[in-house]
Amino acid sequence: MSKILNIEQDLAEKYHRLQNHLQAFDSLAIAFSGGVDSTFLLKTAHLLLGDKVVALTARSPSFPLREQKEAQEFCQKEGIRQIIFDSGELEIKEFRDNPPHRCYICKKEIFGKIYQIAWELGLKEVAEGSNSDDDNDYRPGRQAVAELGVKSPLREVGLSKKDIRLLSRSLALPTWEKPSFACLASRFPYGEQINKERLAMIDQAEQLLLDLGFVQVRVRFHGNLARIECDKSGFALLADELKRQKICETFRQIGFTYIALDLQGYRTGSMNETLKDV
Repeated sequence: MSKILNIEQDLAEKYHRLQNHLQAFDSLAIAFSGGVDSTFLLKTAHLLLGDKVVALTARSPSFPLREQKEAQEFCQKEGIRQIIFDSGELEIKEFRDNPPHRCYICKKEIFGKIYQIAWELGLKEVAEGSNSDDDNDYRPGRQAVAELGVKSPLREVGLSKKDIRLLSRSLALPTWEKPSFACLASRFPYGEQINKERLAMIDQAEQLLLDLGFVQVRVRFHGNLARIECDKSGFALLADELKRQKICETFRQIGFTYIALDLQGYRTGSMNETLKDV
C-alpha cells in the first residue's frame, strides 16, 4: 500500500509542477493532434488559462481523418478554440525523399506555421506534448522544437507516458487508454519515397485492422509487401481464419501483393532499427 501511495504522491507532485509551469505563461498555442499527450496538455492548460489557450491542429495526408475528427470533437466538447491548418510537408521534396531526419523537416515546417498563426492571434508561446519517454528514442523532430523555442511542458516536468495516462484517467479524459499513434510517414523505411497515394494505402490498411478489433497496430510499407506489427491481442485475432482472409483480400485490393506478420510484434520506432544501414 505504501508503494502505491508513494506513486500517487509522486504523480501529484509532478502534476503540481506542471500546473505551476503552465500558469507562468501569459497565453499559449498548443500543437494538438488529439493523442494521449497533447490532449492531456491541452486540457490542463485550458483549465488554468481558459481562453488564453488555443489548439492548433495540422491537416495532413500523414494523419488519418479519424484522428482529426477526434481532435475536433474534443475541442468542441471542452469549449476550446481550435484552428485547423494545412501542414504542407508533402510539398517539400526533401520530406518526400524520406531521409533519417524526415521528422525534423516536418516539425520545422509545421511549427513554423504554428508560430505564424500564434503571432497573428497574439499568443505569446507555443507548446507541444513530448513526454520524458521520448528521450529514449531517435527523435530528430526534437531538434526543430529546440531551434524554434517550442515549449515541451510535459517533458520539462518529467512526466512519462504512464504518468500521463494515469493523470488523464483521473481527469476523465477519453484518451487515457487510447493506443499510441505516430504519423503515417513513420511506416516507411528511410529512403523509401513518401507520397499521398502510399500514405492512403497505409491509412486504409490500418483502418481495416482497427475495424476488425486490433488495438495497438502498425502497417509498415515495404514496396508491394505490408508488414503488420501488433500487440498480443492482435496475435490472438489473427488465429481467426476468416479475419486473416479478410485482411489478405482487402490488402491486395489496396495494392499490396504480400502480407507479412512481424513476429516481434508492435514496438515504437521500429524503422529506426535500420538506421545503421542508411
